[in-house]
Amino acid sequence: MYIIRNDPPVYSVVIWCATMERILTIDDDVTLCDLLTDYLVSEGFEVESAHDGETGLEAAREGRYDLIVLDVMLPRINGFEVLRHLRNGSNTPVIMLTARGETIDRIVGLEIGADDYLAKPFNPRELVARIRSVLRRIQHEQTGEQTLAEPETLRVGDMEMHIAMRLVRRRGDPVNLTAMEFSLLEVLLRNAGRFVSREELIRSVLGRSPYPYDRSIDVHVSRLRKKLGHEVDGTERIKTIRNVGYLYALTTPAPGGYSGVRIRSE
Repeated sequence: MYIIRNDPPVYSVVIWCATMERILTIDDDVTLCDLLTDYLVSEGFEVESAHDGETGLEAAREGRYDLIVLDVMLPRINGFEVLRHLRNGSNTPVIMLTARGETIDRIVGLEIGADDYLAKPFNPRELVARIRSVLRRIQHEQTGEQTLAEPETLRVGDMEMHIAMRLVRRRGDPVNLTAMEFSLLEVLLRNAGRFVSREELIRSVLGRSPYPYDRSIDVHVSRLRKKLGHEVDGTERIKTIRNVGYLYALTTPAPGGYSGVRIRSE
């Protein structure tokens, strides 16, 4: 059974399901929103739409959405500003829609805190695949699913990561990371002292296969470096291995700390 609510300026289409995920699409293309709504509802999602940045931001702040699909070019407030304001108090995953060929839009969106991007025009099936990939990763992180071999705490140099609590400390001070940045840091810390290929990072962190000229993981690494500090006493924290991937190199202790890599189950 379909329930259609047309209380402007946010529109909602719901198909009943016990475990529906809620999606908010923010795009001024009403026809595209209607098409996406029909397709996403048929895939089992609950969908709401907003057609300008200001209304979309208000809806994103007030509603409890599992994921937001956000266009860059919006009236009143553009998509970048919506995401910037949203990231001040929310880690709701965001997939940005960008114009074909606008690489700078993708990079800026990822730097601000988008989880993924998709260039227009796109196949709705690909959008659904991206949405499900992000939601699977988020669900895994929130439920704290771990194998028996996985530790609850990682300690590497001046970093301390509590897996179950989703808490990261640098030299004892908490570091605020997005879900994507947390996953990226976890992979790097588990492999501290060893390089991790870009392909492996894309598959394990983004939950998908690499695309041609895909620089998304590089942007996430750049954001992580800024938050953690790129160098300590002349030693790079995360080294770039040209044409290969990345290596977490800062395994030496902070003053009064500990050295090496420690993994502890609590």
